Amino acid sequence: MKKRPMYRYLIVLTVAAAVGLQGWRTLFNNFAVDVVRMDGFHIGMIQSVREVPGFLALLAIFLLHIMKEHSLSSVSIMILGAGVMLTGIFPTYTGLMLTTLLMSLGFHYYETTNQSLTLQYFDEHESPIFLGLQRSLSAAASIGIGVFIFLLSPYLSFKLMFFVIGLLVVFAGAWSFTQDPVDKGKPKQHKKMIFKRKYSLFYLLTLLSGARRQIFVVFSVFLLVKKFHFSVQEITVLFVVNNIINYFFAPFLGKAIVRFGEKRVLMLEYSSLIIIFIFYAFVESRIIVAGLYILNHIFFNFAFAIRTYFQKIADPKDIAPSMAVSFTINHLAAVILPAVGGLLWLINYRIPFIVGAVVSMMSLCSVFFMRNVVEKGRNLR
Repeated sequence: MKKRPMYRYLIVLTVAAAVGLQGWRTLFNNFAVDVVRMDGFHIGMIQSVREVPGFLALLAIFLLHIMKEHSLSSVSIMILGAGVMLTGIFPTYTGLMLTTLLMSLGFHYYETTNQSLTLQYFDEHESPIFLGLQRSLSAAASIGIGVFIFLLSPYLSFKLMFFVIGLLVVFAGAWSFTQDPVDKGKPKQHKKMIFKRKYSLFYLLTLLSGARRQIFVVFSVFLLVKKFHFSVQEITVLFVVNNIINYFFAPFLGKAIVRFGEKRVLMLEYSSLIIIFIFYAFVESRIIVAGLYILNHIFFNFAFAIRTYFQKIADPKDIAPSMAVSFTINHLAAVILPAVGGLLWLINYRIPFIVGAVVSMMSLCSVFFMRNVVEKGRNLR
């Protein structure tokens, strides 16, 4: 795999995306609470806006008519970096709304093309390994940016930290724009929306995954800051510890999918998340809630088994448009849930986490309908 130009290309951009997103996430909640003075409703509204580009990811299909898929990846990374750079310059509710939208546009369109290119250029045996490697290197990049923030946050303003992190991401995107990692022997992808009945379980699991993840992403860190009063340094330490664990764990997850299959791996993920979300709602210990955050991240890594399952049942020419469509499906609930969750938070902060447990239960029930995939001929039994 390492000899292929696409390998290096996606690794560099995946690390850049991790630096940008993790840097933004590490700083955002404290910046929003301490500088912009926002409450749970404001956070929920901004996080809903953050998911709009994901909801519109299917538009990537039409962008492929005017640019190559790998070029769209490069442009997306540069947009992500620009959004992070501008975040600290506009410390208002409206400013955060707009810069978050820009950052998210770049991130979601990169993720759409990254998933598509990974499934196109790496086969059923390689893709779980490569996806696990991407997760591992993303964790390593997140550790690096976490150390950067931890060491320099006492001396640098939020504005300067956002700017430096975003600039690094822009540089990576500019480098990738000069590369040509394309293998012309690969099947040409359809440039239209693809919906097929045989992909229906993939669509459902993707929808539930998006709903569940948004509840975690939006409200878990906000719970740490708002209820348990975690500082920027404490949040950064938690992120670093979490990413150290994921750096070593992620490669084994890819091997587990190859060995045990997607169905068993996803059953373990959903069963664990039911328990974790319930604990989130009622725990009163800072140490325990920090541990839950780490466990949550570990089990959320299992989610890429949904994509490797799709790779085994999909027609090769359907991969690019299906990844774009799946991102839109993933964000159907994600656009609504943060805003609704923000309102429910004002009633009782426990409610969003109880909803997360219910969604995890729905996911567990759905995965029982996943059939075993026979690799030869891509047939189902």
